[in-house]
Amino acid sequence: MTWLTVALVLVVAAAGLLRWRRPAWYWMSFGVVLAGLRVRIRYHSVMDACGLTVPPSRWRLALARATNRPVPGPRAPRICRIRPSRTGLVLRLKLRAGQDAFDFAAATDRLRHSFAMYGVTSREVCSGVVELRMTGYDVLKRVQMPAAKTAATGALKVPVALREDGSVHYRDYRAVPHALTVGATESGKSVYQRNLVAALAPLDVAVVGIDCKQGVELFPLARRFSALADNPDTAAELLDALVDHMEGVYQTIRTHQGIASAVPDAEIATDIWDLPVGLRPTPIVVLIDEVAELALFANKEQEKRRDRIITALVRLAQLGRAAGIYLEVCGQRFGSELGKGITMLRAQLTGRTAHRVNDETSANMAFGDIAPDAVLAAVQIPSDMPGVAIAGDSTGGWARIRAPHTSIRQAANICNRHADRAPDLPALEPFRPTHPHLTAVKDPAPVAA
Repeated sequence: MTWLTVALVLVVAAAGLLRWRRPAWYWMSFGVVLAGLRVRIRYHSVMDACGLTVPPSRWRLALARATNRPVPGPRAPRICRIRPSRTGLVLRLKLRAGQDAFDFAAATDRLRHSFAMYGVTSREVCSGVVELRMTGYDVLKRVQMPAAKTAATGALKVPVALREDGSVHYRDYRAVPHALTVGATESGKSVYQRNLVAALAPLDVAVVGIDCKQGVELFPLARRFSALADNPDTAAELLDALVDHMEGVYQTIRTHQGIASAVPDAEIATDIWDLPVGLRPTPIVVLIDEVAELALFANKEQEKRRDRIITALVRLAQLGRAAGIYLEVCGQRFGSELGKGITMLRAQLTGRTAHRVNDETSANMAFGDIAPDAVLAAVQIPSDMPGVAIAGDSTGGWARIRAPHTSIRQAANICNRHADRAPDLPALEPFRPTHPHLTAVKDPAPVAA
């Protein structure tokens, strides 16, 4: 008994130490078993206490009266599956007649306390089926991307951050062509950009950067860029070149269409992804580091340049998707005070990400027109957790995310490793960055347009 007691004390001490220092290890070794037992034992009482049960059906009551049995109690949703994950539990429930998925979404905080979990989120998988994702610890405190998810999982769909429910947050350019990212100084916006460039580096895509801070943010990653502008004058010329490239791509699509009665429907092209691989132009991701520097002006000449830049951006946002041109617009503020055309540009940016902001107005610029509930969440991001952000979309949904910390050296190493993937586009050749301290990389043959 003495040795058994000592062993039990050591196990409890090891569990406590892991929970304090390595919560992920604690969850995989001890927490997942304890949480699974807790959910199984408390399930019916918790559902009843949270008001997520329904009265017994009439035929059950009639059967109980006919057989002189006790009246059956309220019925909880049926558990379809309990699946453990590296961050928590995934509970899939089949709703009873009369229940609504909104009831579970409204009861997530009560479920979190009742099941002794760190967080609970709810989503409707299909009609009558709800999925509860429970996290056993704070996954955003120390972000660790799953090893199997660090590589790209498809065409222009890259993992960039971790959600608070433990799932991976992807940037899918085919589904959400253009996006806006706002955030105050030291909010983690630059780290988010580095993760995005590092995730795009292994893909067959052209990366174009506009960094009006003399290129200090994007120049270390220049070996992977097909074009880079470090001041507003060069940015205006680069955007005009992108518009000309876009028009050339549309001519390629029109030439290939050749709509006739004998042409199968699958061969009628309306964007670059409908073209054969040999004729498909290289997709382009345009990353703008600080959009306000492109919209500010101090004299008449700068005002003309500003109107030229905004007009080109609006055209790319409205027409660029089919031509394979995608915008990533970043800035501290993005409101109407930047002048005419800004709100028109913002309306074209479907994806919205807001890091910590200094005032509610900045959060309203990102979410006020698509997800009002996310405004308060963006304002409440603490200053001692840089990188935490709110990601929303035009459907009104939003989630709290955090990108893993990537140093500029790590991102530069990834870009240098994949420098040979930077395509040589003739329209962007005058803007191709040069690095005097690095040897030149032989560019691949240009893709036929």
